[in-house]
Amino acid sequence: METTFPKLLFTHAAKRPQAPAMREKEYGIWQTLTWSDLATLVEHIACGLHEAGLTRNEHLVVVGANRPRLYATMLAAQSLGAIPVPLYQDAAAVECVFPLNNAEVRFCVVEDQEQVDKLLEVRDQCQGLNHIYFDDPRGLRKYDEPGLASLESLIEAGKAFASKNPGFMKAEIDKAQPNDVAAMFYTSGTTGTPNGVVHTHFSLLNRAEAGSTFDALTDHEEVLAYLPTAWIGQNIFSYAQWLERGYVVNCPESSATVTIDLKEIGPTYYFAPPRVFEGLLTSVMIRMEDAGTVKRNMFHYFMDIAKRVGPTLMDGKSVAFGDKLLYTVGNALVYGPLRNTLGLSRVRVAYTAGEAIGPDLFSFYRSIGVNLKQLYGSTETAVFVCMQPDHEARSDTVGVPVQGVEIKLADNGEVLVKSKGLLKEYFKNPSATAEVLTSDGWYHTSDAGFLDAHGHLKIIDRVKDVGRLKGGANDGSMFAPKYVENKLKFFPHIKEAVALGDGRERVCAMINIDMEAVGNWAERRNLPYAGYTDLAQKPEVYQLIKECVEKVNADLAEDALLAGSQIHRFLVLHKELDADDGELTRTNKVRRGYISEKYAVLVDALYGGKTEQFIETAVKFEDGRSGSVSATLKMGDSKTFAPVKAAA
Repeated sequence: METTFPKLLFTHAAKRPQAPAMREKEYGIWQTLTWSDLATLVEHIACGLHEAGLTRNEHLVVVGANRPRLYATMLAAQSLGAIPVPLYQDAAAVECVFPLNNAEVRFCVVEDQEQVDKLLEVRDQCQGLNHIYFDDPRGLRKYDEPGLASLESLIEAGKAFASKNPGFMKAEIDKAQPNDVAAMFYTSGTTGTPNGVVHTHFSLLNRAEAGSTFDALTDHEEVLAYLPTAWIGQNIFSYAQWLERGYVVNCPESSATVTIDLKEIGPTYYFAPPRVFEGLLTSVMIRMEDAGTVKRNMFHYFMDIAKRVGPTLMDGKSVAFGDKLLYTVGNALVYGPLRNTLGLSRVRVAYTAGEAIGPDLFSFYRSIGVNLKQLYGSTETAVFVCMQPDHEARSDTVGVPVQGVEIKLADNGEVLVKSKGLLKEYFKNPSATAEVLTSDGWYHTSDAGFLDAHGHLKIIDRVKDVGRLKGGANDGSMFAPKYVENKLKFFPHIKEAVALGDGRERVCAMINIDMEAVGNWAERRNLPYAGYTDLAQKPEVYQLIKECVEKVNADLAEDALLAGSQIHRFLVLHKELDADDGELTRTNKVRRGYISEKYAVLVDALYGGKTEQFIETAVKFEDGRSGSVSATLKMGDSKTFAPVKAAA
């Protein structure tokens, strides 16, 4: 698309000035911002930033939840030719130091007191940081720091400047070209220092247009923006496609009200990582277990019909008249009310990505009439590489290449991508850029996969993580840890898992239980517990998780390629893996290497054949305090199965 984000904004404002652009829930009431209102707000912020000294090609950091004024700030920066850099709002203060220094940031616009405190804490480590603007003034009235001011004051200054210089904004926007840098996103730093992924207006809008065309999106779509703006997926769905199509973006009141806001808005276009869909389903199943006998029996009866008939109907295929009639009744009594309860009653297209989604979970949503599909992409590819067509959605693939995408496989099975949506470079890191971008335009995804007979891409694991077992009966067998971990996480009682085995004779696993699901399971069995650590080490919980592990082993035994990856021993961790403790990235990806080092005593115990091991672990609490958690962890063997031989 040969345009820029600010030009799209002002085109919408000119053609449909009174149409809603954004809504924000404040004090329980939805407030609407029209395209005309938004254009005016962007102009005032841009003029204010210009007067404050923001220059073309300079980076401006934005930190906070999805808020109209923060979106407007990014558009304002782009209008001046500056480059917005969204950072994760839940990142610890120390995690902000590298991007602030790497991008030589002087200007930050943040949401509230929490983010202001974070930046003030590290300000002495970021010498260039001399302008901090906040949107929400609560708690900041008595702050007296140099360079700290409200976004409202910036807007007022910009308003005065704009009235004296009416042609300034248009002149600045006209200077921008499609191939100018539009934004920079920092990777999660799973294996080391984060990289700043540089994208142009063209690369982001090209992929936004490809995705919108694929699903025939219109300006009538409703989207709920609740995921971090620093994540490329949120940015594409609620920023790039929003401006490309002109639909409405809705900002929830807070993270605590997302479920309620989801029901009120009823989005037509929805995206969530698998864990969000898991959480929604878990809450439903917990409520059904607590329902009366008649209601519970009716639910299970019609859900059995939905599982048998629903996915077939969703794929556009015909079913027997009797089944279709029963499904229609079920839709009136169960599926429709259930979609409404989940906030998905109006969803026309729903996507999940980031991690593999369990086949049962995937099938559940499609069986009740939610058009849930998978896609494949990354920060470096501006998300849209592969997407699933409406009638070709399957849990074990990530779809077909989208318009403008070429895919080929390297000799080691790595997926290579060529697309107009590829990153321009890694900021200030030419060697890292050269590692992922070939001279003829192919991007190394670092994912191992293959194209099936239907042209759909299947992803196995990260190339670097695909290892080999050494010694014993499985010597030389492939070991794909992420594949094993995802199979474990398909169970609602397992929240996270870390599989170990590369270079060893056998596979072992460390597992996190899902506190809500297992807690409810324990309460229904009158099993008392005093918190996560106590619950995780209950013999009954250990047996529950063991059954899940053995079901995974039985499933792995049917795959000749990965039968050797069956889990021989496991333990249930005494604490949840946490990004604040360095165990997960901010996008909730396991930092497997770091965990292996941190819990080396547990790894040694697992492979040493021990039945229990004491451990004490340092943790960081939500209020910033540090402490420790200790426990004696049980560990033991799980049943493995002989590989299933393929029929002759």
